[in-house]
Amino acid sequence: MSTVTFGIAPGYGEKLHEALGYSGAVRVGDRVEISGQAGVDDDLVIPDSLEDEIIQAFDNVERTLATVGATWKDVIHVNSYHKVAPGEDVIGDDHNTVMAEQFRRRLDGRAPIWTETGVTVLGLAAVRVEIRVTAIVGSGN
Repeated sequence: MSTVTFGIAPGYGEKLHEALGYSGAVRVGDRVEISGQAGVDDDLVIPDSLEDEIIQAFDNVERTLATVGATWKDVIHVNSYHKVAPGEDVIGDDHNTVMAEQFRRRLDGRAPIWTETGVTVLGLAAVRVEIRVTAIVGSGN
């Protein structure tokens, strides 16, 4: 039987756990799943610039993975959710350029699968992006 371990990132993760009752990560054996990570700081403040928000979301994925012993290098699948205006038919380059830069910076040539979805609302009204990943611990070595 596999061991199940839940992880909660210090700061923002603890606040969301207390308010909403969920963990940010779960590890079952070597498999890790995390909840969608927004680009918020420890006080749940969202940066003004979209670029800074996406970078913060990537940082929060990293922090959340670490709570259960994983890193970006273990990531095999990424789901990203991008707020778009109702009726928009594409997620803009303002999102995609920063996402691609962060993938290159953090994954060191690894190319996990990626599903990108446009949505009209996310968990907090001002949030413009959330990133959720699946990882296999040790697969990036």
